[in-house]
Amino acid sequence: MDSAEPATEKPASDSQPQTTLIRGLGLLDSVLLLVSGIIGSSIFLTAKDIAGPLPQPMLFLLVWVIGGVVSLFGCAAFAELGSIFPESGGQYIYLREAYGDLVAFLYGWMLFAVANGGSIAALSVASAAYTGQVFPIVSEDHIVLQLAGITITRAHVFGLLLIAILTYVNVVGLRWGTLLQNLSTWTKFAAMAAFVFLGFAIGKGDWSHFHSHGVSLTMGLHPTQLISAFGLGLIAVYWAYDGWVYITWVAGEVKNPRRNVPLAMVLGVLAVGAIYMAMNITYLYALPLSEIVQHETIAHAAAAALFSPRAALWLSLMIAVSCFSAAATCTLSGARVYLAMAQDGIFFKRMAVIHPKWRTPAFSLIGQGIWAAVLTLSGGYSWLYTYVIFGMVVSYTLTVMGMFLLRWNRPEIPRPYRCTGYPWLPAIYVLMGAAWILNTIIKRPVEAFWSSAIVLVGVPFYFYWKRSSKKARSRS
Repeated sequence: MDSAEPATEKPASDSQPQTTLIRGLGLLDSVLLLVSGIIGSSIFLTAKDIAGPLPQPMLFLLVWVIGGVVSLFGCAAFAELGSIFPESGGQYIYLREAYGDLVAFLYGWMLFAVANGGSIAALSVASAAYTGQVFPIVSEDHIVLQLAGITITRAHVFGLLLIAILTYVNVVGLRWGTLLQNLSTWTKFAAMAAFVFLGFAIGKGDWSHFHSHGVSLTMGLHPTQLISAFGLGLIAVYWAYDGWVYITWVAGEVKNPRRNVPLAMVLGVLAVGAIYMAMNITYLYALPLSEIVQHETIAHAAAAALFSPRAALWLSLMIAVSCFSAAATCTLSGARVYLAMAQDGIFFKRMAVIHPKWRTPAFSLIGQGIWAAVLTLSGGYSWLYTYVIFGMVVSYTLTVMGMFLLRWNRPEIPRPYRCTGYPWLPAIYVLMGAAWILNTIIKRPVEAFWSSAIVLVGVPFYFYWKRSSKKARSRS
């Protein structure tokens, strides 16, 4: 993989003008990265949040289809932007070109401070916690330290070890980071396939769970109430599908990115949609919706119902691998956004450096790992990440709107791929995104407020780095 063609990047620094990233990710690597990034812990947890507002089997499954289709609409717009700007940083670059530095920075700030840093922390600790259910030596029941209201368990320590391993492997080369990600992803696929196949082959489920049992498709609600219920269900679904944008962040290291980035997004979301439907159908086969709504960890409950409580225990390893795989993707891809920000002079200067030997954004990866470790020790990721999905959907909606702006303002830019279904499909995405945002503000105002507050905290940092960058340029 190291023999692949170099990516076109800005110089990492004046003293290392020739150091570039390596285009070493093929189409299969790209698809696996996208799928791995999407499928973390959410598919094992979100069924309760959807069964609550939508206690009707067909609607429970339909909302997953709608979420996948809407994601595909967004992918079509992102694919056009990816073909125009095939650089590392992805969505950050698209927002910068459409709206300017400040909006792009606030997106990157949200990623570093909460979305990606919090994801790495949460996924690493979750992987450790689920591992601890099978191997008690790393159980979260064992408290290592309690200080100033913060409790550190062995699961936290093991999570820190996982963060260190993922950071180191990605620092020493794209090839090693990709190999680790692909291996963990295939392991996750095999485990989930076995769960679904064995669930229907030998599991003690019941097809009657798919019957409505007198609950109509409208659930007796007024159309506006039904739409609102779908909106609440889509909060969990959007969280579950979140991650398809990861491939754009590493576009600068994808071979033939103008072709492979759009193709990977479409193929990846289709694959995730199929996996999600298979898992949720298995859950529904195992338990009726009236019981699904009572279980926070639906995968455990379904495995216990289909097989035995002992089988549910070993299912923890599947979830642990899934969380680790998603953390690997977050680690690999997120650092490329901070690299692009630093190269634009609006983030930590050191993060703009590409390592001359390993050809990776080593300092960006290390900074990301340190912050994820801080969040892990503080425990802050658990409540921070609750709010960030609102900000992520806002950023997706703004980015698709940005595609329209670039069509109008810069029609001369070559577009190797033009958005399928333009203008209708991206317009539908924007309208649905706007409706979802409005519904969330009305129904979940606390989450919307704190998400906005977290983003706006970054404004003074932007002006600080912007001023520092101008001073540095004036001195040179």
